[in-house]
Amino acid sequence: MSAGLKPQRAAASDAVDGDVDTKVALPAGRLRGGRGGRTLVALVLAALLLTGGTLLVLTDRTANTPGAANQALTDGERTRRVIADVSDALAVVFTYTPHDLATTERRARDVLRGQAAKDYRALFGKLRRQVGKQQLSLTTQVVRAGAVELSGDGARLLVFLDQRAKRKGARATTAAAQLSVTARLDDGHWTITDITAR
Repeated sequence: MSAGLKPQRAAASDAVDGDVDTKVALPAGRLRGGRGGRTLVALVLAALLLTGGTLLVLTDRTANTPGAANQALTDGERTRRVIADVSDALAVVFTYTPHDLATTERRARDVLRGQAAKDYRALFGKLRRQVGKQQLSLTTQVVRAGAVELSGDGARLLVFLDQRAKRKGARATTAAAQLSVTARLDDGHWTITDITAR
């Protein structure tokens, strides 16, 4: 066995002492592994660049879609604020008794703007006579409200109400209502600019 090892040592010694190219002394597999390692690194870098470019394109597309501008989908705090302000406003303007019509009308001026204010004034003018004559009271409670769209200083909401009406000498009646509401941010508070019954 030792006789078999000596010739190998001699061959290795001859390769080092002579002027032989050292690449010949290395196993062929290691040479291929070096080239393969560089190829693998190049492929990984190419894949990373391709993935990064794809993500940039997708991010740009997402940022420029109409849904991206809708903060009702992304800004929970602003969404809660507009829902709270609009719900409070609706409860105020659609709740009254024969004894506090002036208060209701004054509060409506604080929370209604634009077309909503015009429509409400027209409705309230007709209602004022009935409320006094029939001793009519109305209580409104927002059951559920959701922001459909919220961007910048404008919002659209869908609101579900329960309304309880009571006339003097009659039993109270309850009815449900569904409204589409448009609101605008005005001096830090959301005001209603349009109300449509659905």
